[in-house]
Amino acid sequence: MIARMATNPLPQFPPGFLWGVSTSAHQIEGAVQERDPSVWDAFTAEPGRVKDGSTAAVACDHYHRYPEDVALLADLGVDAYRFSVSWPRVNSPGGLDFYDRLVDALCAAGVRPIPTLFHWDLPLELDWLNRDTAERFAEYAAVVAGRLGDRVRKWITLNEPAEHTLLGHALGAHAPGRRLLFDALPVAHHQLLAHGLAVRALRAAGADDIGIANSHGPTWAASRRPEDVEAADFYDLLLNRLFADPLLLGRYPDGVGELMPGHPEGVEADLKVIAEPLDWYGINYYQPTRVGAPQGTEIEFGGLTLPAELPFSVRELEGYPVTDFGWAVVPEALTELLVGFRERYGDRLPPVVITENGCSYEGIDDQERIAFLDGHVRALHRASEQGVDVRGYFVWSLLDNFEWAEGYARRFGLVHVDYDTLERTPKASFVWLRDALRARG
Repeated sequence: MIARMATNPLPQFPPGFLWGVSTSAHQIEGAVQERDPSVWDAFTAEPGRVKDGSTAAVACDHYHRYPEDVALLADLGVDAYRFSVSWPRVNSPGGLDFYDRLVDALCAAGVRPIPTLFHWDLPLELDWLNRDTAERFAEYAAVVAGRLGDRVRKWITLNEPAEHTLLGHALGAHAPGRRLLFDALPVAHHQLLAHGLAVRALRAAGADDIGIANSHGPTWAASRRPEDVEAADFYDLLLNRLFADPLLLGRYPDGVGELMPGHPEGVEADLKVIAEPLDWYGINYYQPTRVGAPQGTEIEFGGLTLPAELPFSVRELEGYPVTDFGWAVVPEALTELLVGFRERYGDRLPPVVITENGCSYEGIDDQERIAFLDGHVRALHRASEQGVDVRGYFVWSLLDNFEWAEGYARRFGLVHVDYDTLERTPKASFVWLRDALRARG
């Protein structure tokens, strides 16, 4: 297979810049019978929750086929592999043995292992509405670090707490399927508290390279009308500042802190834990969002039904190409986002790693994905040229996988997976990235 779009070489980033790919446990591992149940197992068992009626019981069967996938990583030539550790698997007998084997295989292949401790697959008996879950998460982080810390240097605590709060607890589109709207705010606070407690647990285990993977994107007002600008500012608070401000500034945005369930000594005591210093800040970027004043009706957007009672409405982004998922392709918005973060947070912003960036396209000769990745890498480089300290870029994803409530209908992988035979086939984008990384030297 030939990746026809190998035109200009990848831009040069500073020494030590990490090139990698990302996955998550629930989306690829399978082997559901060899771990404890998660909230996603219960969610997908309910009819109508997943669009194609599928589950992740087998997924890509990475649990049994990880040597083949590690060989793909070695052939691709990436520096690092970001995977997630399944908390329900660690809770089951021998569950950590799998990650021992995976980390050993990665190290032998010369690929740096970078585990994410939580990527949405909460053990079924736990609940983020309960403060105790944050304490349990710190205990789990200590167990994983105690087992893998001799070979793992770089750690990620949580993946996308904003989406887990919004989609899983406010809108009911993801597990555990609650529709609490703004009563879901405790879920945000307890995840952030869990992050801070896990940072402390990882530090106690000797880790000195810790980050988080937060999703962010620019919010664009639908017009200059005051009501649209106000709605866009509120949306930006919910999806960006609500999760970045406590981590980087040690405070919630104005008006939010008093809505959070606090420590007996007050929410300020929790914020001191949440704001434990980070060594780097991970950003998952996919697209900007155009937002206007509420329109008084339900809105279908990106496969979601947004309730009429929300104080904003999400509008279509016009004038941009879209992926097969309907997401707008706007590489320049990544530059805008990163420069805006540097301006907003100044020296409180640690070095930045793009922990996810990718797109859904059908087909093995995926020239659209090549164009997408090439454009976003160059947008990242422009941010670097404008003074943002960027340290890495991770493609989502290595493999086609179980795409949550979309089931298997969306293909984000550099590698095609035949879900009947589980055969892996590198796509044109895999060849393009492999050749580009080799040319980089």
